[in-house]
Order: sequence, then C-alpha cells, then structure tokens
Amino acid sequence: MATTSEDVWRLLAELATAQKETDKQLKETDLLLKEVSQQQKKTDKQLKELGQQIGGLGAKFGSFTEGLALPSMETILRQRFGMEVISPSVRVSKEGQHLEIDVLAYTNGELNIAYIVEVKSHAREESITQLKSILQRFRRFFPEHKDKKLYGILAAVHLSSELREKILQEGFYVARIHDQVFELDIPDNFQPRLY
Repeated sequence: MATTSEDVWRLLAELATAQKETDKQLKETDLLLKEVSQQQKKTDKQLKELGQQIGGLGAKFGSFTEGLALPSMETILRQRFGMEVISPSVRVSKEGQHLEIDVLAYTNGELNIAYIVEVKSHAREESITQLKSILQRFRRFFPEHKDKKLYGILAAVHLSSELREKILQEGFYVARIHDQVFELDIPDNFQPRLY
C-alpha cells in the first residue's frame, strides 16, 4: 500500500496536534513544578522556624535545669567543699574564643580551689567531653585562677549507671537529683582528678 500525499498531510496534522498537546502538557508541568518549588520553599521556611522554636525550647529547658540545680549545688559547694564564691551562668570571651560555665565556684586563701559544675537534664557521653574541654580551657580564660586546684562536677537529672561509672573513672564528681534536690553520688573511696 502506497503512501499518498493525503496520508502525509494527515500524519503531519496529527503530529502538529500531538506537538501542541505536548507543549500544553509541558507548560502545565512547568506550572506544577513552580508551584511545588514555592511550596517547598514555604515548607523549608516552616521547618527552619520550627527548628528555631525547638532550639529555643531546649535552651529554656537547659536554663530551667540549671536553675533547679543551683540551690542544691550551692549548698554542696559551700558545706562540703568550703567554697566562698559561687557564680551561676558564667560566660567569657577572649580573643574570639568563648567559654560558658554553668556554675563556677572557688575559694582563695589556704584552700585555693575551684570547681566547675556542668548541669545536664540528660547526661550523655558528650557531657564528659564537654566538661573536660571546659576544665582544660579554664586557665586560659581565667588566668587569675591559674594556681588553683581545679575539679569538675557533672550534675544531671537523668544519668545511666554505666555513664555514672565513666564519669567517676574520668575523676569527676557526680551529682544527681533525689527528692527534688541534687546530691553527690560518689563512692566513699572516690578520688577526684585534679585539672
């Protein structure tokens, strides 16, 4: 069967119609993609805002935990360790570096000791690393305390027994909440590490 010019024209007309339909579908797809892109930007913005809100809530909960711990820790630091100065929420910046301490306690004179207390609602392995880092950097930020004996205390609302053992092995005091009061949770033979 031979192809006639009518067949060719008919095929060209069908092809032109199909091309128009394809162009129409491409325009619709482009429009949908633009809508999806706008919706994605809106979703990204909402997720960013939600992340900021959650971060703010975490910071507020951290501040709440520090506030909860302070009265008990102040009692422990004064009565058990003889600390004269107890400063909550100490922040210092030096040469572009920053150090934040939940509680700094020290005494001069004969004892000449300082304690750094790191407060956590839920202590993790990173809490040990964080406290170590604070202790190691302390004298650079506070040269006026360079001759003091320096000890660390990790105070936590929630703490696994395995993590408690690791904290003690690192030579840090452990303080835990009991009946709404923080108490030291250390064995009788505990020897803290001097930093």
